[in-house]
Amino acid sequence: MTLDRSASRSLAWIGALVSSLLLVWLSLGVGIIGADGDPANAMYLAVIAVGVLGLVISRGRPRGMARTLAAMALLTTIIGGYALAAGLGRPHSPALELLGLNGFFAAAFLVAALLFRRAARTTAT
Repeated sequence: MTLDRSASRSLAWIGALVSSLLLVWLSLGVGIIGADGDPANAMYLAVIAVGVLGLVISRGRPRGMARTLAAMALLTTIIGGYALAAGLGRPHSPALELLGLNGFFAAAFLVAALLFRRAARTTAT
């Protein structure tokens, strides 16, 4: 089964939006780093800011959104690595939990980026 341009773009938008909303909810509502209300979770707002800025700059075009989502995945990974290296969130957030959550979001953003890339490369028939 192959996805056409429209389906790839639609799935990419759904994935990007759901992942972004989950990231905001978990980081600010529940707390990815540490307990609920830990100020370190505010770093994840930078991921959302990159997404909004990329959306505005690319005007929602698939090629630009692919780059934007890849940047969001990279920033999520950097934040997770920094949290681990700096020992943020201890004892509430063990290393495996931080790796798992940040890995999940990085992977979700990368899948959306690949779908946008596919939408940009697929020719309409």
